Amino acid sequence: VNQKYAFGNIIGKNHKMRAIYDLIQKVSNTDARVFITGETGVGKELVAAALHHASDRKDGPLVCLNCAALSPTLLESELFGHEKGAYTGATGRKIGKFELADKGTIFLDEIGEMSPGMQSKLLRILQEGVFYRVGGNKSIPVDVRVIAATNRNIAEDVAEGRFREDLYYRLNVVQIHMPPVRERKEDISLLAEYFLNIFKRDRGVSNLTISKKAMNAMIQYDWPGNVREMKNAIERAVVMGNGEAIMLEDLPQFAAK
Repeated sequence: VNQKYAFGNIIGKNHKMRAIYDLIQKVSNTDARVFITGETGVGKELVAAALHHASDRKDGPLVCLNCAALSPTLLESELFGHEKGAYTGATGRKIGKFELADKGTIFLDEIGEMSPGMQSKLLRILQEGVFYRVGGNKSIPVDVRVIAATNRNIAEDVAEGRFREDLYYRLNVVQIHMPPVRERKEDISLLAEYFLNIFKRDRGVSNLTISKKAMNAMIQYDWPGNVREMKNAIERAVVMGNGEAIMLEDLPQFAAK
């Protein structure tokens, strides 16, 4: 992909995407907290990675955690760690994600799913720069840049009291909105070729192309699952296809139509 149309692993030449590259460039070398919004599958974690790798913290760790995947108790232990015996089954000390991310960046995905209790604990670490392991009474200072993301309408969650307003303002210093694929149709062929090249290398089919019919159908399609759906579709087409060209029927989205 032409470097002009990419930033890290983010691909796109649409004007919205180019504005995002400029914004990443501008804020990466500050410690400003960034809040990334956008539908599922748009590549919010790629923005977090690009921010980290373009920053002064790039030699430090980038630690990612999906907040939706864990119960509040488990999430607290994942974020802050726990001391031996903090609860049943805590047989040893566990170092949490904040501690692991010291001198680096922590990316908290699906932050809108966090329980109210966890939200207040997160707010405390943002305000004070220190935290306590679960079951511990020693404060642990950390130097971490926080990047958060959500696919929810977070402003609505704040208005309806599901998400703390003070936490939202702490996290949302700079907001980056990743547009869905249907709003950046001119990027579809670029993305398709990018994924094709990855899977061609993996499968050793260096001459594989995408037929005109298949490409046109992809450009017409709305991709509700966004970039993630497209990547999966092309991987499947490379595996199922004839090894010469990806045909319309190789793409699951159009096979039955």
